[in-house]
Amino acid sequence: MITIAIAEDHQSLIDGIELLIKAEEDISLVGSANNGEELLKIVRLKQPKVIIMDIRMPKLDGIEATRVIKKEFPHIKVIAFTMFDQEDAVKQMINAGASGYILKHSPLEEILNAIRTVASGKDFYDNSINLESIKDAESSNKKLLLSKSERQILKMVGQGKSSLEIAQLRFTSVSTVEKHRKNMIRKLNLSGKGELLRYALEKKYDF
Repeated sequence: MITIAIAEDHQSLIDGIELLIKAEEDISLVGSANNGEELLKIVRLKQPKVIIMDIRMPKLDGIEATRVIKKEFPHIKVIAFTMFDQEDAVKQMINAGASGYILKHSPLEEILNAIRTVASGKDFYDNSINLESIKDAESSNKKLLLSKSERQILKMVGQGKSSLEIAQLRFTSVSTVEKHRKNMIRKLNLSGKGELLRYALEKKYDF
């Protein structure tokens, strides 16, 4: 069973989605909220598998609520549900940890498709969103955040080299390499060395 929660400041939309899923045997609504703070209470109590998240809500908006939820419950999937298709809004939700992004004017059946897709571990984005363009721009922006030394070290990290090996190749100290690693983790908004390695492998930067 795919348990879901809905965060939406328009009750009529919540009611519409609730009616939609009542006929679905594999999806169950465990709670709904009209603001981000109410949602957090529901999530901490019920821990749904999927959350349909409005971006603009009172008290705590959907972007910040997503950040909090993904930090506390990384396994929970979040789908942005909004009127906004601007690249900045999409990027902010992706960076916050959302696995999907659908527009409110989409057919209601699209919501069911999105729920099942993200519950299976895949991402789901509205067809009107140019995701590749957004991700390419995001990668370029992140690359520009790094200094030349950091980019060189990131490439070596992606090659599987340890801090000691990198230090020897760069004729520097291990502590200096570790400092660069920490700076990159901070700049790229990652959570640790494991994510830095994964990031380096995914990006495959050619310096």
